Amino acid sequence: MIAERWKELRAAIPAHVRIVAVTKGQPAEAIAQTIAAGAQDVGENYVQEARAKFGVLNLPFSKHFIGHVQSNKAKAIVEAFDVVQSVDRLEAGEALAKAAAAAGKRLPVLVQVNVSPAERFGVRPQDAPALARALRARESLQVDGVMAIGPLGASSAEVARAFELAAEVFEAVGGNTLSIGMSDDWQQALRAGSTMVRLGSALFGPRPAARV
Repeated sequence: MIAERWKELRAAIPAHVRIVAVTKGQPAEAIAQTIAAGAQDVGENYVQEARAKFGVLNLPFSKHFIGHVQSNKAKAIVEAFDVVQSVDRLEAGEALAKAAAAAGKRLPVLVQVNVSPAERFGVRPQDAPALARALRARESLQVDGVMAIGPLGASSAEVARAFELAAEVFEAVGGNTLSIGMSDDWQQALRAGSTMVRLGSALFGPRPAARV
């Protein structure tokens, strides 16, 4: 089933747009099946959950942290992940930069921009360029673009406006990655110029009730 869904999604989404398989609440076996189907990018929200699953998978894939960055967990995030998509304040960025420097790695990050009135996290659109500049001053960070979450349960027009705003901020911030679009709104994200979509239920079906 996962392989079939992946094939359908990959056929519908342009090849230049990367698909991050969001595996929150999914078992390690589901990740393995997704990678076998062709996925190269996996996203997780929680460090502890990711560690448990990644630790039993001896497979090549890029690990994306897409949850809220808590500064006191920066070291664990840097150790477990290859990319952090959700840097929304300088404090979190500095903690990641320090941990990355200590680990001897240059960490790719995205600036999380808040384009939805219902979203708790994300820097204000007008403040994103300044945050990106501050993060780029840290040698151990590589700022590669913007991530945003569309307004959940909103009208098509509202989602479109939110994604257009995210695309405008991406132009100001620079980089190669505009990570917008999830299972319910990836088509609109593509119309706004998304280069990366984050898909969970569209790929795996409804999330299991219990976390791994």
